[in-house]
Amino acid sequence: MSAVVTPSGAAAGQAGRGFPLPILALALAAFAIGTTEFVIMGLLPAMAQDLAVSLPRAGLLVTGYALGVALGAPPLAALSATWPRKRALLVLIALFIAGNVLSAVGEGYALVMLGRVVAALAHGCFFGIGAVVASELVAPDRKAGAIALMFTGLTLANVLGVPLGNLIGQQWGWRSSFAAVAGLGVVAAIALMALLPKTLPSGEAQSGNDWSVLKRPQVLIALALTAIGFGGVFTAFTFIAPMLEQVTGLSTGAVTAVLFLFGLGLTIGNTLGGRLADWRLMPSLMGILAVLALVQLVLAAVLGWQWPAIATVFVWGMAAFATVPGLQMRMMQQAPDAPALVSTLNIAAFNLGNAGGAWLGGWMLDHGAALRALPIAGAALAVVGLGLAAVSVGVERKAR
Repeated sequence: MSAVVTPSGAAAGQAGRGFPLPILALALAAFAIGTTEFVIMGLLPAMAQDLAVSLPRAGLLVTGYALGVALGAPPLAALSATWPRKRALLVLIALFIAGNVLSAVGEGYALVMLGRVVAALAHGCFFGIGAVVASELVAPDRKAGAIALMFTGLTLANVLGVPLGNLIGQQWGWRSSFAAVAGLGVVAAIALMALLPKTLPSGEAQSGNDWSVLKRPQVLIALALTAIGFGGVFTAFTFIAPMLEQVTGLSTGAVTAVLFLFGLGLTIGNTLGGRLADWRLMPSLMGILAVLALVQLVLAAVLGWQWPAIATVFVWGMAAFATVPGLQMRMMQQAPDAPALVSTLNIAAFNLGNAGGAWLGGWMLDHGAALRALPIAGAALAVVGLGLAAVSVGVERKAR
C-alpha cells in the first residue's frame, strides 16, 4: 500500500485501487478522537456523582464537546487554510492531547468542561482536513470508501476504545479514562508524523477558502441535513447508560458490553454506507435515513425487554453511521472548489447536531419525559433529515 501521491491525488500503489497507508494513520487518530467523544456516555453517572451535579447537567459535557467542535471548526479552518496539511493535522492532534490532559487532572466541573471544549476544538478541523486528504489519496470512484476507512477509526473507538475506557474508568476512576485517551493521542501523533507523506499539498488556495460557498442553497441544505438527520441520534445516545440501566434493567457491566455491540454496529454501518455512497449517493442516503427513523421507533418500543433492546441497539449503530460517508460526500460535492473548508464545516454541522440532540434529550428529561421517549424524538429528527434530502434532490433536478 503505497503512500506516494500522484499529481491527480490518487495513490500510486495497487493500480490506484488500494487504500494507502497514510489513511490508516488518519484512522488511528480518528480512533483516539472518537474514544474521547463517546467514552463519556458510559461514564456520565459516575461523573455526575463525583462532580456533584445532576445527570442532565453532566450530559452538558457531551453538549459542550459538540459545541466546541461546531464553534471551533470554522475559525481553525480559516487559520489553517494555507498551512501544509500534514502540519495542520499535527497541530490539531496536539490540541486534542492537551484538552484530554486537562479533563484528566482538572478539579471541578468547570475545568473538566474546559478540557472537553479544548479537545473538541481540534475535532472538526481534523476530520474535515483528514477527509479531504483521504479522498485525494485514492481513485475517484473510491473517495467515499476512503472517507469511510478514515471514519472506521471513529467507529472502532466505540468497539474497542469506549468499552476499554469504561473498564478503565470502573477500575481506576473516570479521570483515568481521559488520561488513557491522552496517551492514545500521543501514539496517534507519532503515527501521523511517520506515515503521512511530506508531499501532501498545502491547504486551499485563496479562492478555495472563500466563505461565499455558504451562499449556495445546496451547501446550506447539506449542512442542515447533516445536523438534523444525524444529530437526532444523540438525543437518545447521550443517555444510553441510564436508559439501559433504568429501563432495560442491565447492570453497569452489561451496559459496557452493549456499548461494544453498538460500536460494532457503527463499524459495519460505516463501511456499508461508504460502499452505498460510492454506488448511488442520494438514493442510498435517503433509504438509510428512513431505516434510522424506523429503528429508533423500534428501540423505544422494545426498551423494556433486554434481548430485543440489545439487538436493536446493534442495528441502531449500523443505521446511524451508515449515513456518515454519504453526508460527508454530499457536502464535498456541493463545493468542489473548497473541499477542505466545506468538509470541516460539515463536521461542525455533525457536532452542532450532536449538541442539539444532547440538549434536547436533557431538556426532555428535565421536563418530565420518560427515558424511552428519547429515541422517538431521534426518529422524528431523522424524518426531518429525510425531508431535507428530498428537497436537495428536487433542487438539483430543477437546476439541470
